[in-house]
Amino acid sequence: MKTFMAKPGEVERKWYVVDATDMVLGRLASNVAAVLRGKNKPIFTPNVDTGDYVIIINADKVRLTGKKLEQKYYRYHTGYIGGLKEIQYKDMMEKKPVLAVELAIKGMLPKNSIGRKMFKKLKVYVGSEHPHAAQQPIELKF
Repeated sequence: MKTFMAKPGEVERKWYVVDATDMVLGRLASNVAAVLRGKNKPIFTPNVDTGDYVIIINADKVRLTGKKLEQKYYRYHTGYIGGLKEIQYKDMMEKKPVLAVELAIKGMLPKNSIGRKMFKKLKVYVGSEHPHAAQQPIELKF
């Protein structure tokens, strides 16, 4: 008996659409990251990108539990001295809800070249419309 190892050319990718209305951000991110990585498939191989494409709609309607809207901050550094910037999640969800969802999912993917390829298969939109109707995405429920 031999262990099956997926090859990059043999992977068949599907398109899924997820409606993020009233979903908790962390739970949505962990489930979507598993699909992007391919962990829901029996052919999962850690060193090959076996994941599918995921379209997230209604990203502005995602919610955070507890007091995270007031207490959670997104921090980054500009590279200059004293250049630490921070944005409260309440402001981020009002101005850039797509970025908040993307950062949550990106943090759950591998931190290497395969993880960057997986992240490119994620499409996030604010409204309920998306331009990927030609791919005939399947609705994915969590």
